Amino acid sequence: MKVVQLMEYGGPEVLHLVEMEKPVPTGHEVLIEIKAIGVNYADTARREGRYVVKTPLPFIPGAEIAGVVSEVGEKVTNITPGTRVVTLIESGGYAEYALADERSLIPIPEQLDFHSAVALPLQGLSAYHILKTMGRLEKGESVLVHAAAGGVGTIAVQLAKLLGAGNVIATASSNEKLALAREMGADVLINYSEPNWEEQVLEATGGRGVNVALEMVGGDVFNKTIKCLATFGRLVIFGAASGEQSRFYPSSLMARNQSVIGFFLPQIMRKPELLQPSLVELLTYLGEGKLKLKIGGVFPLEDAAIVHTLLQSRKTQGKLILEP
Repeated sequence: MKVVQLMEYGGPEVLHLVEMEKPVPTGHEVLIEIKAIGVNYADTARREGRYVVKTPLPFIPGAEIAGVVSEVGEKVTNITPGTRVVTLIESGGYAEYALADERSLIPIPEQLDFHSAVALPLQGLSAYHILKTMGRLEKGESVLVHAAAGGVGTIAVQLAKLLGAGNVIATASSNEKLALAREMGADVLINYSEPNWEEQVLEATGGRGVNVALEMVGGDVFNKTIKCLATFGRLVIFGAASGEQSRFYPSSLMARNQSVIGFFLPQIMRKPELLQPSLVELLTYLGEGKLKLKIGGVFPLEDAAIVHTLLQSRKTQGKLILEP
């Protein structure tokens, strides 16, 4: 089978298409013939060797796949060959085939295609658990969503509304991206390439600040977002796309009982009681038309380096997908 592999850390050019033996499922494993692969910022962090956990070399990126069950291990009881499924795996998704545990699989509803199904898990689950599990969003609360035209952002804006949020404030770096955020249901649009955008956030909340903020840029954006928090406000960090680390003084949170919370999706993946029901809920929203997905582009597997370049340019909108 064909896979995209990296033998060293670096830029997109370290991604190489190679031939490899197709894996054989054992125990509770199934072999999935992959039809669609979700591309995420985590993949670029893995490639650069700056992911939250160590990336061993050689490495095949890709945690988000949709496809058809091809073979099953001897202990598999709930899934049969031919079933269309979507799942998250630790690695190995940039390939024609991949192994997954049967207990991690979600059957794809008939009305959904592979592209829609693969565009949901990583970013949908991230948005869901950032807002609900970590951000503890309550009905009527205000939410600040940075990079609102991105994969997580477009879903987070919609989910915030579905979960009962009041004022949803979306930021992005261009008017075109802000128009997409408006289409997703954002109430207030702010261009964070403008100076003093944090003052616009405070103005939009009557000076109170936001109850929940989603932050994945880092650097100056993080520091300004802290200033946007309300009393008892929660800022959830789920990335650092700028590559810049932030310095702040934890004691500054004390006066207004504010919180800064880290989010790492693999920890949710290790808790089936959190993962399974939330993914089913998201797929239900999608199937009922309550959740819209923005597909930013579909590319052949051999163009993985091009797709990484596009993603890191921060000029794309919505989900980027590879096809074997």
